[in-house]
Amino acid sequence: MFMGQAAGTTTATTTATSIERPSMPRVRQPAAPVSAHALLQLMWLASPALPVGGFSYSEVLEAAVESGRVRSEAQARAWLLDQLHLGLARSELAVVSKAFKAWQRHDLHSLIELNAWVTTTRETSELRQQTEQMGRSMVEWLKNRSGSAASSPVGVSDGVRVMQLKSLAPAPTWPVAFALAAVQTGAPLREALLAYAFGWAENMVQAALKSVPLGQNAGQRILAALASDIPAAVDRASALLDSERQAFTPMLAILSAQHEVQYSRLFRS
Repeated sequence: MFMGQAAGTTTATTTATSIERPSMPRVRQPAAPVSAHALLQLMWLASPALPVGGFSYSEVLEAAVESGRVRSEAQARAWLLDQLHLGLARSELAVVSKAFKAWQRHDLHSLIELNAWVTTTRETSELRQQTEQMGRSMVEWLKNRSGSAASSPVGVSDGVRVMQLKSLAPAPTWPVAFALAAVQTGAPLREALLAYAFGWAENMVQAALKSVPLGQNAGQRILAALASDIPAAVDRASALLDSERQAFTPMLAILSAQHEVQYSRLFRS
């Protein structure tokens, strides 16, 4: 009787402990507030007034207009939302995320690899020239900023890191250069990615206003749609592994090649 009772107790205990309990939902810890200085620095980096030439590129939107694929506000909004999720989030934003962390830990080897990846995945001459020209311009902007003697957490001065950025071959690319500028602001990674994406969105909306063309109110509606989707795109980009990063946008590549020989154009890409 005693043995049977013990066996029953053991079985009941085993069964109870083997029951799968629902896992607790993951709770994201609230991020530390961004300082006023860091916030203003990010706004500066996202501004069209930043002297890196972003306003001169449409990233193939002009060719999409020329080919008849984008002729209205609705088509421009759909085009740019697709480009945000299928292009920017899976490629450049993911690179900025990795490069940001690499600059923080002074991982020059990873930065060289990321820079090379950006260069080799630009599928046309004009897209490669865009990322390299904007990267070089960012180097010059960083060199001319005050406070270059500040040091990173690993003891490498900002001036040294700017020289490392400049030395990347064949040229520093825009995502890697932006990542260094963002690290120097002292802002968290997610806020830096939001600034990068919003700066891209502003430039693309301005390109749509000029090339479609569209009115200011239409542009603001498109910008609102992009701003609504940017946080989710940023979160997906920052979660991507190196093996999941990709630059596969065949229609953009085809239209970019056509844009290079387009008879009349306002933009450099």
